[in-house]
Amino acid sequence: MKKKILRQRALAVQRYLAGESPGTICASLGKTKPWLYKWVARHTPDDPTCFEDQSRRPLSSPFRTPAEIEKIVEMVRLNLYNKGLFCGNQAIQWELIDMQVQPLPSLSTIGRILRRRELTHRRTGRYEPKGKKYPELPALLPNQTHQVDLVGPCYLSGPIRFYSLHAVDAAIKLCGIEPMPSRAAQSVLDAVYALWLRMGIPENLQVDNEWAFFGSPTHPRGMGPLIRLCLRYGIHLWFIPPSEPWWNGIVEKFNDHYQ
Repeated sequence: MKKKILRQRALAVQRYLAGESPGTICASLGKTKPWLYKWVARHTPDDPTCFEDQSRRPLSSPFRTPAEIEKIVEMVRLNLYNKGLFCGNQAIQWELIDMQVQPLPSLSTIGRILRRRELTHRRTGRYEPKGKKYPELPALLPNQTHQVDLVGPCYLSGPIRFYSLHAVDAAIKLCGIEPMPSRAAQSVLDAVYALWLRMGIPENLQVDNEWAFFGSPTHPRGMGPLIRLCLRYGIHLWFIPPSEPWWNGIVEKFNDHYQ
């Protein structure tokens, strides 16, 4: 079918160049004069592809999202995905707002970027152990060991973004939830202290390597506020190995129910 169309265009141009009237050519082919003049204008003797259809894509796209913004969206999505956090359009947009990215892409634009870059897949399968040894903390008595984890960002209609600090007593499975406006150091301290007032102060506090617990990426070797708070009250603070959330299995299971 395509070859037939190309031959028709070439024949029409040849007849026109041979001196045949445009009206006669168009009447015999069932085409209009603008159609004939279009292919006559595109005719190039040295170009065998001059009768091919050309892309209708505009030469410029002034409203297209800059390539730098698309790359940032991709990196943010992969970072959230690798951390096991929410990584949908709204979560990515909140991260871009925190990063003060301009121009800020809309939710629909973020969705199109993810589809173009094939980043809409979901996590499947089980976590695989890395083979690192880690001490199993005692959990025979109440407040002997608390497992703590930070969940979020979470979203409510509005949209409203918040974080949630979860704590579970590993011995009696008493759990506590404390919502937070952000994962800033002071918010974490306020939430931890609020949970201690309700659940009691533990001997051991087990957390993952979230910066909100450890410290700050600006000062990676410094002691964060949570470390100093635990030292103040004589609490042993334990950090599980990176990328091995099953060591915090009790609170991770609670997170699944919460979500």
